[in-house]
Amino acid sequence: MDGFSWVWLAGAALAAGALNALAGGGSFLTFPALVFTGVPPIVANATSALAVSPGYFGSTLGFRRELQTLPARRLRLEAGIAATGGVLGALLLLVTPPQAFRALVPWLLLLATAIFILGPTLTRRLGHGAQNRPRLRVWGLLAVSIYGGYFNGGLGILLMALYAATGEDDVHRANALKNLNSLVLSVLSVLTFALAGTIAWGPAALMAVAATLGGYLGARGARRLPAAAVRAAVIATGLTMTAVFMFRA
Repeated sequence: MDGFSWVWLAGAALAAGALNALAGGGSFLTFPALVFTGVPPIVANATSALAVSPGYFGSTLGFRRELQTLPARRLRLEAGIAATGGVLGALLLLVTPPQAFRALVPWLLLLATAIFILGPTLTRRLGHGAQNRPRLRVWGLLAVSIYGGYFNGGLGILLMALYAATGEDDVHRANALKNLNSLVLSVLSVLTFALAGTIAWGPAALMAVAATLGGYLGARGARRLPAAAVRAAVIATGLTMTAVFMFRA
């Protein structure tokens, strides 16, 4: 990998960290950047998951007050489900033939973009008059966690929609649970990828540092940028990356 590739990866991760702090969608940058520098798609997906995972830790710490108001039993249950789903999703990725995953990539990017576009409307409609449904929440969390372990794009939006649909009416508690479970499933999926030897450690280390810095800068600038403009930029990036990967396929 030449010097330009390293600069490219650092820049993509920096921007991804800022995007995740502002609106989400950072994986639209980290995953394609790795593929464009010659990293195989499955390794790129695993490396991207590691690169963005430090942001979940910071976000979880930021919501620790909300987490302390929730029953410890519920936190343990949901963390266990998220861990199980993260490992299952990672294992599913590892047994996917490389050519099959390469063909899936544009559709996964398109799905993640659609989730991002429809996320606010979906969450609002599902949350309107929703009743507490703990059993649905358990199975829904397992399904979303498997998806998150397999491909990270749109994970946070899916989790927020799930909590809205199952009666979690406090948006701050829902956000706290989203961040905690994203952290748990990401750590377990990354550990699975690491044990399987599917992480490019050099790019991962560089991108993790850059993404963390980007998250800090993004959080500082969050109040200065119009939310609509940031969302539009994420959507445009997602659609562009989808088109590029469809063309490459």
